[in-house]
Parts: sequence; C-alpha cells; structure tokens
Amino acid sequence: MSRDGASGLRHGWTTGACATAATTAAYTALLTGEFPDPVTIDLPNDRHPSFALSREGLDGGGAWAGVVKDAGDDPDVTHGALVSVRVTHGEPGGGVVFRAGEGVGTVTKPGLPLAVGEPAINPMPRQFIREHVAAVARRHGGSGDVVVEVSIEDGAELARKTWNPRLGILGGLSVLGTTGVVVPYSCSSWIDSIRRGIDVARAAGHRHVAGCTGSTSERTVQQLHGLPEDALLDMGDFAGAVLKYLRRHPVPRLTVAGGIGKLAKLADGHLDLHSGRSQVSFDSLAARVAAAGGSPDLVEGVRSANTALDALRQCQAAALPLGDLVAAGARETARGVLLGAPVAVDVVVIDRAGTIVGTAPL
Repeated sequence: MSRDGASGLRHGWTTGACATAATTAAYTALLTGEFPDPVTIDLPNDRHPSFALSREGLDGGGAWAGVVKDAGDDPDVTHGALVSVRVTHGEPGGGVVFRAGEGVGTVTKPGLPLAVGEPAINPMPRQFIREHVAAVARRHGGSGDVVVEVSIEDGAELARKTWNPRLGILGGLSVLGTTGVVVPYSCSSWIDSIRRGIDVARAAGHRHVAGCTGSTSERTVQQLHGLPEDALLDMGDFAGAVLKYLRRHPVPRLTVAGGIGKLAKLADGHLDLHSGRSQVSFDSLAARVAAAGGSPDLVEGVRSANTALDALRQCQAAALPLGDLVAAGARETARGVLLGAPVAVDVVVIDRAGTIVGTAPL
C-alpha cells in the first residue's frame, strides 16, 4: 500500500476497485475452475494492486469471490467491509449486466448518473468491471456475457451513515470510485455526495436548496423555509464544493446556514471550513465590529475572545448585530464564488442551540 508523500498516510482502495477484483477472480474461476489469489487488477495512473480473497466459492452455474476493503488511513465508513461478487453466465450478446445484491442500493430518484431502478454501481466502477470481464474472456475463451451481482456485507446498515437515503438510493450502499484509489482525508465521497444532492434536487424541480454545516443548522433551515429533505445539502465543511457546483449547475435560490464560527471563516473567504484547514480570525471579527460602530472596549473584547461564540455574546450584550455582519460577509464570499451564476443567496447564522443569531436576506 502506497503512502502520500506529504502526509505519510496510507492510500486505500475504493469499493469499485474491490468489486472489480472480486469480479475478476470470480469470472476467472467460472471459466477455469480456479480462483487467482491474490488477484491483480489494472487501474488508472499505472496502478496494478493485488487483492487477497477473503472468500470464494463455485455454486450452481456461478462463481463468487469476496474482498475485504482496505481504505488505508482514511476514516471511510466502508473500511473493513466485505465486498462480494457473484458472476454467472448471461444471455448471449447481453454483455455485462449489473445487479444489486445484499447491501448494495437501488436508485429510486432521477438526477443521478444512473437510471431509476438501476443498482447503485457508479459509472467508473462499471467501466472497470466491464474492462476486466473482457480481459478475462480474452484470456480464457469466454464470451464476456455475464451477470455481475455485487454485495456489501452490512451495507444496508452502513448506508444509514451516508447520504444514500436522502439521494433516493435505497437498500444499501453505492459502489464508488473514479480512480480506484482512496486518498486519505480527501473526503472525495462527501464532495461527490454534495454534487449528487444538487443533481437530485434539480431533477426534482426544487428551486431552493440549503447548504448546511451540520444537523442543527439543517433543522433550523427546514423549519424556517419548509424545505423538503432532498433540498437539504449536508455540506459540512465543504462550502466551496456547494458553491462551485452550483456555479455550473445553478438552482435559483441557495440558503447557506451554519454556526457563527464556520460562517465567520466563510466571511473571510475560506471555502474549506474544517478547523484543521482554516481558523476564525478574531482580528477580522474585531474589524467588522469597529466598522459597525462598536466601542473601543467591545472591539478589543472581540479581538481577545476565546471563540466566535464568545465574541457573539459580547456583541449581543452591547446590542451590536455581529451575527448579521458575519452573515453579510459570508453572502459576499458566496456571491464571489458563484461568479454571476443565477443563484440568489441568503445566509442564516445560528448558535449551538439552533437559535438564529444573524441573517443576510436576499
């Protein structure tokens, strides 16, 4: 397993790569009676990883193999999950037909890169699997006409920790991956879910979506605007991912909602709001207070505050609307990223209890 040169963290393999390896082993056994173990696959960027088989078997006209996913040092919800594939002969000329086994979801809403009713096996994993089925067929004299059924152990339970229910992917997880490699802490699956959430909202005809930093801000916005669940985007720290995707795929209205600390960072131009990658600038907050006519004592109090919430409480005691000032700055940043896209933006700032402490209306 390779390591990232900068962080020293181990890369891992996506569910798509694991499914490709399991398919390759199972189809080889279906044609030859023998399972390659370990099984090697070919991925983009000249990567050729080998996977040990955790389980294997031949049964009534089919073969199946399982690979335990290793996500490296990424905190992936599917790390350690068993990804299994059963391969059977398909109809002549049918090519590769995909089916959702236990723990793999089915698409039930439009807007995703898969048709409604299809198993949630994304386009790139499908391409990898088709390419490897064709290669096995060439080596061992097969037709390449197969049914590939992918399963993920405990996938239905794990899916509850993902966006899948909100995206209309029901019954389990998605089989993901564009390169086959999991880069530690890249959060690529979260960002991809944000994009798919916008796609689903657009396909449903929603004209108003909300990008929320957490569950508390999400509940507040839903109560405030009465938005349906599939119009709510759990953007977490990835404000930039929401804004940049909406720039290319606009929705008429966006509400950005979050706590004052994260939105203070957005107001300062940070698009990644994670505490390890951006910090609240108390000098900036103090400058906003000064520009709004705050007293010198209040300005210095904000500058030396312990947290953004502490600064907010000082300003509330002085009847100065710091929440509104932060909201206005966050809206300005959002508009700048949208670059004139037809998206009207308003911002809602909350405290830890979900009380609205600042707004920047349309």
